[in-house]
Amino acid sequence: MSDAADATPVVALPEALTVAPPATAVAVVDDDAALRTSLVRLLREEGHEAEGFASGPDFLAASEKRGFGCAIVDLRMPQMTGLELQRLLVARGDPMPLLFLTAFGTIPESVRAMRDGAVDFLEKPLDTDRMLDAVQRALAIGRGRDAVRQRLADASARVSTLSPREREVMHAVARGLLNKQIAAELGITVRTVKYHRARVMEKTGAGSVPDLVRLLSDTSDAASS
Repeated sequence: MSDAADATPVVALPEALTVAPPATAVAVVDDDAALRTSLVRLLREEGHEAEGFASGPDFLAASEKRGFGCAIVDLRMPQMTGLELQRLLVARGDPMPLLFLTAFGTIPESVRAMRDGAVDFLEKPLDTDRMLDAVQRALAIGRGRDAVRQRLADASARVSTLSPREREVMHAVARGLLNKQIAAELGITVRTVKYHRARVMEKTGAGSVPDLVRLLSDTSDAASS
């Protein structure tokens, strides 16, 4: 039996990816009800979808059910501090862009928050113009992260259509091996290598070997993320 017989049928490139549309809503997490309500109102007046939460746990529970593009978080809250909330988001694989609010911020707290991905550290009383500008930057960062996740999901979906033999050939091609070298390494004919190689390019939509290398890099990043 020809080795080419183990190939799976040609399938259309995947269209439905696993990444949700980019989130654009802004969360306001602050135990100060008056400030929280004021910020939500301001954000809505500026055209943002916004929702307020009185504590970190309330926000965490809600964010598991719906997406937020960024969050404005009070640094010091009784149930859970802003830094604790940030750590929990990162731990569950959701490094959401955060803007921290504080009336008593310290340099070490600022450094730690920024190191862990905070977009800005805003002191009370708030400069609303600066805050609105920071929200725009945070949402832009979130869209960029969503685009990367979508690209990685797309790469994984394309590679998932390949048969085991096609994957072996794909990795060998990406390593820069010639058809004759791949044939010798896998114990198949050059003709079979060419057949599988053509199928790999067709199924993944790669137009060249560099495209294939980038695709493999993306699948590796997706697996480790």
